[in-house]
Amino acid sequence: MLPVVDVFAGPGGLNEGFAQFKRDGEPVFDITASFEMDRHAVQTLKIRSAVRALSRDTELYGPYRDLLASKTSVRDLLGNAEFAAQMAKAEDHVHAIELGPEARAEAGRLIKGAISGAEHWVLIGGPPCQAYSLIGRARRTNDESFEDDKKHFLYREYLDILRRFRPSVFVMENVKGLLSAGHGGKSMMDRIIDDLQLGGAYEIRSLAVPGGDVEPRDFVLRAERYGIPQARHRVILVGVRSDIGTQRLVPLAQTASVTTVRDAIGDLPQVKSSVSRRRPGGLTWGSAQILGSTLAKREVHGVPRLPATDGTAHAELRTWLNGCSAPISLHEPRAHMDLDLARYAYLAILAARGISRRVHEFPPGLRPMHSNISGQGTPFSDRFKVQRWDAPSSTVASHISKDGHYYIHPDARQMRSLTVREAARLQTFPDDYWFAGPRTMQYHQVGNAVPPLLAVQIAERVAAVLDR
Repeated sequence: MLPVVDVFAGPGGLNEGFAQFKRDGEPVFDITASFEMDRHAVQTLKIRSAVRALSRDTELYGPYRDLLASKTSVRDLLGNAEFAAQMAKAEDHVHAIELGPEARAEAGRLIKGAISGAEHWVLIGGPPCQAYSLIGRARRTNDESFEDDKKHFLYREYLDILRRFRPSVFVMENVKGLLSAGHGGKSMMDRIIDDLQLGGAYEIRSLAVPGGDVEPRDFVLRAERYGIPQARHRVILVGVRSDIGTQRLVPLAQTASVTTVRDAIGDLPQVKSSVSRRRPGGLTWGSAQILGSTLAKREVHGVPRLPATDGTAHAELRTWLNGCSAPISLHEPRAHMDLDLARYAYLAILAARGISRRVHEFPPGLRPMHSNISGQGTPFSDRFKVQRWDAPSSTVASHISKDGHYYIHPDARQMRSLTVREAARLQTFPDDYWFAGPRTMQYHQVGNAVPPLLAVQIAERVAAVLDR
């Protein structure tokens, strides 16, 4: 198998895609090293490594299946001697390291061991993207420290690995905001591409369009064009060492139709949220539903519902998500404030008829009590958003960990935001994928990942380049 080193690994989206890619039933890639600084994501990676080692094809390791079915706890699973032994082995290749100048010697030693003199190997991963994010930049417009933010140059750690170890192929992922980001008056995108070529040692290619004569925007992969039930647009750079050549590298194949929210989560059990921090005189769950639905029905009288699809057009997605018939885990809804519940019901009923509302357009009884909420210039005036059944979802981002307003479930009867499992399905994580840590950190991990089903398509293209 071809060694793969995963840097800035997060919970393992790219990692999972490369690990799952098979040819003639046999895996092509071996994840020999993963580097990640977040302790919860590190635990996620270790658990996933142990599960891969102990499971067989579509047969999940029994004690792990019990965890997914809520028959046992994470602590009990980690106390299982067989599982604990595999977790110990995972320590050898899952490394809790914050990559940076201070860690270069240690990271270099570990990478050297991971590739072990292999003729061909692959580097994957994307530097943390907060500094490039359009939202992040907007929030820090007047922040004098922004220009000096070290996140701007974490890609240099990626570059350092390229210089020292010369992988056969690398895959670097980042946010679309990189296209418009600048530093010191220069385009970050142009600068990064120029750096990554290492003076002609690498050819940088797009997976969206063929050939080398491309514009920066051509490096953007729009995930919904490739069977992902999410409008996630990310920069993906593929670098191939010049002595290998890019003749075998072809763009990803676009799907004939889009995959929808219904395709991804329509078969999950219905669950209802509850009221958090109930205030004196506040609404009960039922009262919130009545308020939201009453206000919505005044606006949609005579407006027909959008036609529904049956959610069966993408059976291959269902097989990918739950081919091993894993129990549904991490599907407990968050509690919400009473008026947020009413807003969710109101907006979901409108969305079923193709109607959306910005915050300043809400009925007075549902309008948040903010001093700056009344006009068109309201910051983040579209912060409440229903994910419509019959379209790909919005980008599942790490912000989902803070609140669920942008990720409202389309079923007004459930009156809630998306669960961790629903967000994970929109990201195409299989149902047998467990995320470690408290729920806030589970959401954060899901939002920071590359969709594994997109990653497996990338892995297929990389394998073709190295097929000799």
